[in-house]
Amino acid sequence: MDLYLAIPLVLLALLVAASGVAAVTRGWVLPWNRHRVRRVRRYGWGQLMVAVAVGWQAVFWWVISDPIVRSWAALPGGGLLVAGLLVMAESQGAGGSRQDTGTL
Repeated sequence: MDLYLAIPLVLLALLVAASGVAAVTRGWVLPWNRHRVRRVRRYGWGQLMVAVAVGWQAVFWWVISDPIVRSWAALPGGGLLVAGLLVMAESQGAGGSRQDTGTL
């Protein structure tokens, strides 16, 4: 992996991890997500899972040179990424205050 790809990936993982730690420890969420997130600490754990997954995939892309081993090593990172995104999506409540009108 070239440095022009690696540096932004690592910075992205660190920023997401910092936001996840803030959500888990302090209950703080970024301002543009505050109106959607209903379970802040669970959302933070999802962010931490995503950060670890991005870091996992970046490290295995750098360290392992065999393409077959690299692809098998990336599978747990991909699974963790999907799991983290699902946790983040589940922690968000329904948007808006819809009222049921009773019509189909």
